[in-house]
Amino acid sequence: MKFVDEATIIVEAGKGGHGCLSFRREKYVPKGGPDGGDGGDGGSVYLEADDSLNTLIDYRFQRKHKAQNGQPGAGRNCTGIKGSDLVLPVPVGTTVVDMDTHEVLGDLTHVGQRLKVAQGGFHGLGNTRFKSSVNRAPRQTTKGSEGEARNLRLELKVLADVGLLGMPNAGKSTFIRSVSAAKPKVADYPFTTLVPNLGVVKVQAHQSFVIADIPGLIEGAAEGAGLGIRFLKHLVRTRLLLHLVDVAPYDGSSPADAARAIEHELEKFSETLASRDRWLVLNKVDMVAEEERDAHCQATVDELGWQGPVFRISAISGEGTRDLTQAVMRWIEERAQEEADNPELADEEAERRKQMDEEARARIQEEKAARRATRQEDNDDDDDFDDDDYDVEVVYAPE
Repeated sequence: MKFVDEATIIVEAGKGGHGCLSFRREKYVPKGGPDGGDGGDGGSVYLEADDSLNTLIDYRFQRKHKAQNGQPGAGRNCTGIKGSDLVLPVPVGTTVVDMDTHEVLGDLTHVGQRLKVAQGGFHGLGNTRFKSSVNRAPRQTTKGSEGEARNLRLELKVLADVGLLGMPNAGKSTFIRSVSAAKPKVADYPFTTLVPNLGVVKVQAHQSFVIADIPGLIEGAAEGAGLGIRFLKHLVRTRLLLHLVDVAPYDGSSPADAARAIEHELEKFSETLASRDRWLVLNKVDMVAEEERDAHCQATVDELGWQGPVFRISAISGEGTRDLTQAVMRWIEERAQEEADNPELADEEAERRKQMDEEARARIQEEKAARRATRQEDNDDDDDFDDDDYDVEVVYAPE
């Protein structure tokens, strides 16, 4: 299955049915009077979160969706049939944005959650509605109203508690394979991971959290280098970031320089996301001689001037991973308890996520506009396929 995390669609609700102009005409009933029925309401359009989906590929190629129109009224006071509502399934974690007003209509974060995105037209009235003591044979009717139409942008952001950051080949995919049932591709070349991967980390019998691995960043990602920053938006919903750093790069580069490059790209993408709680995870410590390990890792921490939590692990052998996952689980539970005890903290978190959403959306649109301008300079008019997400497969192993 191909991974598409953004799509634009047009939704149109059904029209309301017109009211009927009719009079009762029966033998032996000389004064039948008006009997025109009302029309039926038009169907509305809803989006519904569905946990069986993890991509928006269905909406990339089928972009127009219309609900059923209401039927017109009929004689004998028969009301027209109401148009059927149209329910469009989307993955859990989909944000809906009105492209014309840039208003965020809703965020579908729970299975079964529904959002009305287009109101169906209201029914017209038949002439029966207008009869009165002074108007015994009314010829007035009303037409059904038009259904609401919207241009929508669907944005999918994976739902995870913890997000992984790091350079290509920092060991993020190896780490998620080590601590969960997810099996993303692992190889000895950069950009092995092309799409976000999710895994459920089971710490104890009834303790688990979801971790997200996004494609690696490189210096200049905010300007489109490598895979760019388009996948960083998937970290907006996470509560904690784990910054994986390769302490023994094969090219002999400085681990601290690599960590600073990621920090810089994160700040350019979203200052709010950059201020998120972030732990430094020094990976591949098994590649350093045991007698030099402590000094080597401490030198990296000192060069960065890092003040937060630091963990030393070897993702491939599992060394240190259990201590890390247990610490993450404790941190998540403590934050959840704090928000339960203090609702103001939950409100602050919601506001922070909203701010990150806005910053991420603005930054990605800037990147797309720049890429589109570059393509126009190169006389490439294929603007409908500007997301480069047609030749990759989604890897999703939640359990």
